[in-house]
Amino acid sequence: MMSANYISTLMLSSSLRSSITNNQAALTKASKEATTGRFADVGLELGATTGSDVTLRADLSFADQLVDTNGLVSGRLDMTQNRITQLGTTATSFLKDLIAARSTDGGGRIILPPASANLQDLIGALNVSYNGSYLFSGVNTQNTPITAYTAGSASKNQVDADFLATFGFSQSSASVSTITPAQMQTFLNTTFDAEFASPAWNTNWSTATDQTMQSRISTTEIADTSVSANQIGFRRLAEAYTMMADLGNANLSQDTFQVVVDKAIGLVGNAITDLATLGGGVGTVQQRVTGATEKLKTQQDILNNQIVKMEAVDPTEASVRVNTLQTQIKTALSLTSQLQQISLINYL
Repeated sequence: MMSANYISTLMLSSSLRSSITNNQAALTKASKEATTGRFADVGLELGATTGSDVTLRADLSFADQLVDTNGLVSGRLDMTQNRITQLGTTATSFLKDLIAARSTDGGGRIILPPASANLQDLIGALNVSYNGSYLFSGVNTQNTPITAYTAGSASKNQVDADFLATFGFSQSSASVSTITPAQMQTFLNTTFDAEFASPAWNTNWSTATDQTMQSRISTTEIADTSVSANQIGFRRLAEAYTMMADLGNANLSQDTFQVVVDKAIGLVGNAITDLATLGGGVGTVQQRVTGATEKLKTQQDILNNQIVKMEAVDPTEASVRVNTLQTQIKTALSLTSQLQQISLINYL
C-alpha cells in the first residue's frame, strides 16, 4: 500500500536557514585561516599539543621583550659613551691650557673662562637624560644627579665657607695675594679635597647613587647598564675645574698660583685615565648587548618557525573552502527566497 509523505515549506525553510547559519560560521573560520595562514582555533586543532604551542609563544614573547629592552639599553649606553668621550676630550684640551698658563703672567685670569665653562659643561653632561631617566643618577634615575654650582647652591656655599674659614677672607678679597704656597697646598690637600670625597660630595654636589642600573640583556645575562656621577673621574674633574674657577687665582702670587695649577694638572691627568677606563667598560657592555641581541633575533626566528609549523594551515585549501562555502550560502539564500514565494493563494 502506497502512502504520501508531506514536506512543508516551513520545514524546508528552517533547514535552509540552519544550513546558512552553519556555513556562515564555517566561512568566518575559513576566511580567517586563509588570511592569517594559521588555525582559527589553535587549541581545538592542536589538542594535546597545545601546551607546546603556548610554551613556544611565551618564549617568543620573552625574546621580543628582551630585544625591545636592549634597544633602549643600547640608546642609553650610546649617549653615556658620547658624554664620557666628550668630557675626556674637554679635559685633554684643558690640560694643555693648564700647562700653558702655569708659567704665564696673568695665568689665573687666562684659565678662568675655560675652567668656568668646563665646570658647567661637566654638570650639564652628567645631568643628561634619556627617555625620561637621568643617565648618571645610578638607580635614582628620576632625580638630577649633580646640583648646579652657582651663587646660593650647596656646593658653592661650602667652597666659600671653607675658603673663609681657612684664610679669613673671601676669594674676591685683595688679601688673596698674601696666601703662601704652603698654606694653599695644605688647604687643597685637606679641606678642599674633602669636598669632593664622601660624605661631602654626596651632601653638597651629588644625589646619584653608587649603585648603577642593571638590565637583563638575554635569558641568561644581566649587565650593569649605567654609570654613576659619583665615579672618581668625574669628581676629579669637578675639583680641578672648581679650583681653577673659584679660588681667587687671578690675585694669587705666581708661586701660589703654580701650586694650584700643579694640583689641577695632577687631577685632570688622572681623570683622563679614569674616563678612558670608564669608556672602555661601557664599550664592553655595548658589545655584550649587541651580541645578546643578535642571539635573541636568531632565537626569535627559530621559535617563530616552530610556531608556524604547528599552527599553519594550507592557504590553498582554506581558499577553496572559502569559495565553496560562499557558493553554498548563495545557493541556500536563493532557495530560501524561492520558498518564501510559494503560497496556496497562487493556486486558488
